[in-house]
Parts: sequence; structure tokens; C-alpha cells
Amino acid sequence: MTTITPRSPPPTLTSPPRECRRRAIMALRPAGFISLTALAIVAATTSTSSFMPPGFCFRRAFATTTRACNVPSLSSSGFHNTLTTHHRALFLTPENQHAIDEARRRQFRASSTTLHASTSSPSSQPSSLTFSTKDEYFAHLSSIADLPLGFKVGTSWISFTPQEANFPSRMNVTLIALDEPTDKFALALTKNAFPGAPVRVGKQRKEQPLLQAIVVNNKISNVCPGGYGGDGGVADAELVCAAVAKHLNLPSGSLVLPSSTGVIGWRLPFQAVIDAVPSVLKTMQSTSILPAAAGIITTDRYPKIRAASIGGGKIVGIAKGAGMIEPNLATMLVYLLTDLAVPREVLRQWLPEVVGGSFNCISVDSDQSTSDTVVLLSSGKVPVDEADYPAIKESLISLARKLAEDIVRNGEGTNHVIELKVSHAPSLAIARALGRQVINSPLLKCAIAGNDPNVGRLAAAVGSYVGNQGLESDLRLEKCRLLMGGKIVFKGGAFELDPEKERYLVEHMEAAQLEPGPLTMASGAHIEFPPHERNVMLEVDLGEEGGEELTLFGSDLTYAYVTENADYRS
Repeated sequence: MTTITPRSPPPTLTSPPRECRRRAIMALRPAGFISLTALAIVAATTSTSSFMPPGFCFRRAFATTTRACNVPSLSSSGFHNTLTTHHRALFLTPENQHAIDEARRRQFRASSTTLHASTSSPSSQPSSLTFSTKDEYFAHLSSIADLPLGFKVGTSWISFTPQEANFPSRMNVTLIALDEPTDKFALALTKNAFPGAPVRVGKQRKEQPLLQAIVVNNKISNVCPGGYGGDGGVADAELVCAAVAKHLNLPSGSLVLPSSTGVIGWRLPFQAVIDAVPSVLKTMQSTSILPAAAGIITTDRYPKIRAASIGGGKIVGIAKGAGMIEPNLATMLVYLLTDLAVPREVLRQWLPEVVGGSFNCISVDSDQSTSDTVVLLSSGKVPVDEADYPAIKESLISLARKLAEDIVRNGEGTNHVIELKVSHAPSLAIARALGRQVINSPLLKCAIAGNDPNVGRLAAAVGSYVGNQGLESDLRLEKCRLLMGGKIVFKGGAFELDPEKERYLVEHMEAAQLEPGPLTMASGAHIEFPPHERNVMLEVDLGEEGGEELTLFGSDLTYAYVTENADYRS
């Protein structure tokens, strides 16, 4: 099998064997169809040792090549003898797959160079943030990373060897602390029935009057480990909290909230974490949250920060999350810090709505985590009037939505972000459930990864939900409209497709790619910063008068996601 170096440029179509294959296909193509005989002839034009690895792709071999290639026909008589020698169908190596994909894209672009000149769509609108380099992105983070009044953060790391696996690992330990204890905090925690020890401790802390610090470790999530105590890791988490309280001169470890993320089932190296606390304290500062944003990540490709200034104060949020993303909530840790003195009961009224419209509207892989945590924490340093509450709440919701979208964009192997609007739905619950069915469809996710506007997969996902939920009488599909890239692709019970719309949708998807180029084994694997915020725009309009509306964010499905999770623990 041909070996392709990741990120190498696609090969050209000028090598004689590949040119023969293309010409053979075009010569024997009757009205857009390629017969198995033609495929056998194509296979015979090169040696089996260099051309026929296990596996083949009929759709790409048939449709892609016929659309992409336009070369003079060859006489089929020249292939008569080779047909009797080789009778295998066309197999695709990664090399010729890249070439065929690239040829298809060139053909589409060449056929309509001014396609978008007078057409607007969500993808053609300028994105709010664009970055050319990793340094440019980190400079942006630094510019918005000022901590609210009354907070300080620090981070350090330890080396350790898990007792369950004999290989060395590295763990970050991060501390977020307030100058004084506060009663102004709210928590949202995972609904997974196998919660991690920090979640179990968090449920206790939620009922307590005061909180002053959060200690976060990555690499191990401290979920139901074996070993001493048999308490699911709670004792280990409490020992770490007690050590942090001691070094911060706090009266009790109950003022400290633990958070952990990483491998499920391994025991937390609590003593090594405790020993690292003095090192963390040496890094504590009240200037920037960026060290904490970087310290809490695991398989994330880069840190994430969102910030807003309002009412004389500030809200800043950081998040960890890349895989096992499916609310409620997602495999994520989110910390929303503010100095605005919003009362505890108000924060707790707001947080479910904040989470419901943001972190509960995203999915990378449909797997719900054991460790999800969202903390909303106020130092209370900036007084506010009750009249300012609506503006503060809206600012908080907007910040959380952008941070949730950042989590998807930073997903494991993500190369396209899917933005799905479900409109005119009978209820918010139906909008959310149907939206999840769509953005979690493996077939749709794979099509988007390959810039293939296969609208049938969108329709199939919608129909699957409606049919399986017995909603045919309530949601009549003849009233349903489906849109992709702002274009109607299904209306009145029938698809509305044509070659120009196909070209437009391919370009819409290409414009949303985080890493440009054809789909390869390395697509999405080497992204170190978000180059833009363009998304693949989908809409499911259920046609109900009035009705509810909800926007959800999902990810495509690439080889890089599989690679990351095939060897996650090491």
C-alpha cells in the first residue's frame, strides 16, 4: 500500500498510470454511468502491487471521477486484452483519492468563478474573529484575559506514573482563588449516573454557604477508581482540597471545590498533587486568566477565553473540552468568573438558562461525560443595581454561547463546525432532541468532513427522529423546509437541487474548513489555533406557526478524531 506523509500536498494527475485510468473511465462512461467492466479495465492499467490495497470506494470512483475529469476519450479496443488479464474493480489508495478529490474541486471552481459575486449566505459573511498564526491568536487571548477584581490564578505540573498503567505521564494542577470567601456562586453538574468524585463533592459544596477556591487537575478524572477506601475517589479529592485550604490559610477544605478531567477509572495521584500545591502558589497572580485557561486543557488543541465588560465590571470565561462532548453537559470544565455583585439566588436562577442555551446545545461525538462542571463565581467587588440585571444576564448568555461554540471548534479532529438552527418547532424539547439527532448523525458528519453536500443525509436524520418518536401527525414533513448554506434544498415534500446549487454548497463547506484541502488522514489533526469562525450552516424549519427556535453546534467526523481516541490514554 502506498504510504502518504501527513499534510503533504496532493499528487498531480499527470502520471501515466493515473492518466490511463482517468481516460479509460471517461471513454467508457455512458451518460454519467461507469460500468464494472470499465472499472476492471481501469484496474488493469497499473500493477496490482502498487494500486490495489484492501478496500474500495464506489461513490468516489464513480461519481467523483466522472465529475472531476474531462479528457479526450481513448479507443476501448486498446484495452480488450488487459480486460481478460485483470478483472478487479477500482480500488483507491490514499494517494489517488487525494488526487481525485482535488480534481473535483478544481472542476467546480473553474466552472463558476463568479458564483458568489451576487449571492450572500452565512458562509460569505465575514466572521467576527480571524487569525493567521498561533502567535496572533495568543496575542488576542492575552488582550482579553484580564481577571475580574478579587481573583487570582496559578498553575504548575507534576510527573507521575499511573498505578493502573506503567508509563510516565504529566498532569497540570491549576488553582483559581478569591481574595475573600463568597456566597455568590452557582454550579451545574453532569447528569451521568457514574459521576466523578469531584462532581460528588461538588454536589455537597453547592449546598454550602461559602466558596473561596477551585483546584483543577487534568489527565485523570478521578471517576470510580479502585484502591483504598472504596469511596469512588472522594477521599482523595477531599485530601487535595484540605491541602489547598491549608496553604491558602483557609479554615476548612470545604471552601475549596475540586475539578478533575482526563482518563476515567484511574486513581488520582493525590499525594503528588498535594506536593505540587506550593509550586502552584508561587505562580499565583491577579493579572491574567490565560495560564489557567492553558492549564486545564487535555486533548484541546488550544486554550479558550471569552470576556465581556459591563456595568463597570467584567465577566471572563475559560473552558476545557474537546472530546466526549454531548450535553448534559459535555466533557468539559467551564469557569465563569465575575466581579459584579449579583446575589447568589439570582446567579442560581440564571445558570440553568445560561447552560440550556449554550453548553447544552453542543455535541462533538454524542458521548456524555462523567465529570462535566460549570461554575459561575462572583467576587462581589463591583456593586450593581437590580436594573442592570437584564443586561448582565444577556451578556453572560452571549459569552457562554461563544465559549460553547469554541469548545466544538476545538473538538478532537474537528475540521468543520456545524451550526444547526431548528425553527418553528412545536416545543423547545422537540427542537433540542431533533437537533441532536441531526448533528450526531455519523453519515451527515462524514459527508461534511469530505465537503460533500449530501442533503439526503440531513433529510434522513430529520425523518428518523420524527418517525421514531411517532410525531408524523404533529410534524408533517410536507410543511418542513431544509436549508444548507442558506439555500433551500427541500421544500413541500421534495428536494430542490441542481448543479449550480451543488457547486455553491461544496464551496460553502470548503469555506468553513479549519484546515483547507481535501480530506486526508491528517485533516484536523494539526490545528493549533482557530483561523476563523465560519460554520457549515444548516436549518430545519418544521413549519409550525410561531413555534420555538434553537441553535445547536456540532462537529464533523474525521480520521483524526478516531486516531485521537484510539490511543487516548497515552
